Amino acid sequence: MRMPRRGLVIQARTRWLLVGLALLFSLVLLMYLLECAPQTDSNGSLPGVVGENMGKEYYQALLQEQEEHYQNRATSLKRQIAQLKQELQEMSDKLKSLQEKKSPKVSGMNYQATKEQTSNDLLEFLHSQIDKAEVSMGAKLPSEYGVIPFESFTSMKVFQLEMGLTRHPEEKPVRKDKRDELVEVIEAGLEVINNPDEEDGQDEDDGVGDRQLYSENDFIEGYYRTERDKGTQYELFYKKMDGMEYRHVTLFRPFGPLMKVKSETVDISRSIINIIVPLAGRTEAFAQFMQNFRDVCIHQDKRVHLTVVYFGQDGLSEVKSILESVARETDFHNYTLVSLNEEFNRGRGLDMGARAWEKGEVLMFFCDVDVYFTAEFLNSCRLNAEPGKKVFYPVVFSLYNPAIVYANQDIPPPVEQQLVHKKDSGFWRDFGFGMTCQYRTDFLTVGGFDLEVKGWGGEDVHLYRKYLHGDLMVVRTPVPGLFHLWHEKHCADELTPEQYRMCIQSKAMNEASHSHLGMLVFRDEIEAHLRKQAYRTNSEAVG
Repeated sequence: MRMPRRGLVIQARTRWLLVGLALLFSLVLLMYLLECAPQTDSNGSLPGVVGENMGKEYYQALLQEQEEHYQNRATSLKRQIAQLKQELQEMSDKLKSLQEKKSPKVSGMNYQATKEQTSNDLLEFLHSQIDKAEVSMGAKLPSEYGVIPFESFTSMKVFQLEMGLTRHPEEKPVRKDKRDELVEVIEAGLEVINNPDEEDGQDEDDGVGDRQLYSENDFIEGYYRTERDKGTQYELFYKKMDGMEYRHVTLFRPFGPLMKVKSETVDISRSIINIIVPLAGRTEAFAQFMQNFRDVCIHQDKRVHLTVVYFGQDGLSEVKSILESVARETDFHNYTLVSLNEEFNRGRGLDMGARAWEKGEVLMFFCDVDVYFTAEFLNSCRLNAEPGKKVFYPVVFSLYNPAIVYANQDIPPPVEQQLVHKKDSGFWRDFGFGMTCQYRTDFLTVGGFDLEVKGWGGEDVHLYRKYLHGDLMVVRTPVPGLFHLWHEKHCADELTPEQYRMCIQSKAMNEASHSHLGMLVFRDEIEAHLRKQAYRTNSEAVG
């Protein structure tokens, strides 16, 4: 819509410029003729009177000539427009004739009816694109590689998975083409909310004065993804600053105009999240986790339950002491400690944590002790999981080794200052599926984890594939409020050569960015260069 309007403005300016140049040329020509016009006999007349009369007459004649020229030009253009309209009408009649030949039943209908039928066919096609896309329900997929992840965005930033070696995990500012697209989508969502249809569930008696109007400042976050053969899906969330009620709008662009899929109100004020953490040892990491839990869950969110499933006896008393200390200092008692005297198994720990809940349906967040999350993430968790319809698999931003990232500082900064989305600070862990938000009934319906998987890893992919093979929608997107903190990874000597090689590769991937690893590889070469530079500088100073 914008490009054609801009083209008309340019054409109008060009037309006026040409008219101005023509008038300027006429004025210059008039002045030239007035200066060069020959004088006639005076016959007793005052000098100069006859010449001035002749100049005015010529000026009027010249203006008349120019006016006739532009009238002729306008007549010519009108004639061409009329010819084009006639040709267009003839082409429309031919198209109508061909349609009538192909469909004899329509031959008796008038042109307006045929036009309306064509419009209805177009709408039917666009709605069929929505039905084919994974918008209202999930699609059965063969593996985790078949899912199309969302990318998340706010009014200022886009958080993206595909980076390569040049793009950034967080784009700010957003590229102009993407910014224009997202601005249009946000405005379309506001139009849906502020001017609801009957099917949106709004009371017909509610006038504009009785209804809260939303603006761009009320936009919280959005997600989008594109299915190449269908279109682009947008999930938009709006909220007033002083309320807990969210407005959720789903839009779909089927490679054409935006079409509303649904508009609904989502109340998350009473949505409890059961955060389940499996643990064995690592009491220092748990103490750091509880500090974040205290700040985010107890002081800010206040709608969570914590379930810790601890394996073994070593460190159990310390974990109990940490939980009791937090409960004493904050008056928080919504936690459960499940003790298992057996070898660590993450899948079994999460399964036991889910089954330990005895209060019916609940939203669960499967978490690890090395994960840092924000209050905004907890709301994203609530908004993107729905019982019987969809599960939420956020992509975690994994931080690199702070000793390498902040090697130019004496000590790394506090954890809170490390939580930035930059290429040299971390990466989107798009191959990990351990952090997830899903309802308890959905988890139990699909059969939970594969408890045959031992130790760390593997169990999360099996559960993820169960959902992909079912009918629930899987929402997969990077989120800005979820971080995996770096911790040292040990590759055991008991591993086979192949396993040890894979372990080292994984360790290197989590250690530092491509550029920082390159600096480590070429460190000796860089130091040799610096020594040569210093020697050359000293030699020149002495000389």
